[in-house]
Amino acid sequence: MTRWGMVLDLARCIGCNACTVACKIENGTPPDAYWARVYTEETGTYPDTKTTYVPALCNHCEDAPCVTVCPTKASYKRDDGIVMIDQNLCIGCRACMTACPYAARFYLRKGALEAGYHTERTDFEDVKWALFQEGTVNKCTFCAHRVDKGLEPACVITCPTDARIFGDLEDESSNVSVLIRERNGKQPLPEAGTNPSVYYVEQR
Repeated sequence: MTRWGMVLDLARCIGCNACTVACKIENGTPPDAYWARVYTEETGTYPDTKTTYVPALCNHCEDAPCVTVCPTKASYKRDDGIVMIDQNLCIGCRACMTACPYAARFYLRKGALEAGYHTERTDFEDVKWALFQEGTVNKCTFCAHRVDKGLEPACVITCPTDARIFGDLEDESSNVSVLIRERNGKQPLPEAGTNPSVYYVEQR
């Protein structure tokens, strides 16, 4: 059985935020919803300092607490490991947001889609925002609509340094499995016990 996952290579990420923009364009996410984020971490003392860029997204956990706590089963996990939200079942209680240890979910408040990003709504916003319902929760889907067509997520194909690598975690010969094994890939917040499908690798 396929289990989709992603490896984020901190040695390659340059903090360009191309992934953030690509996600916004591909999924047309509403204001204040950033499914693909890049955090900046500065360490050391001047003049010996170092900047590390840390990409982040929904971790599509194997033991997803967001799925467990959802009272309407709006949050669910597909057979391939991708965690999704059925907006028609979501009641906006935000229990999943509280349960998620990674702050990877976003609530779309009522009235948020009345105006565009600037002043008037564009045709792009009209088309993309028709996929969202106010008063519900949304999050990264690993671009499931692309994956189902044999394509990679938009953030992956857009990354100019190949810092985001997508593949099947169950396949020992896949690119993600090899990277995790050879470069000691680590899951975020392992103490949370969620078994994320996202791993980080650092310097070689």
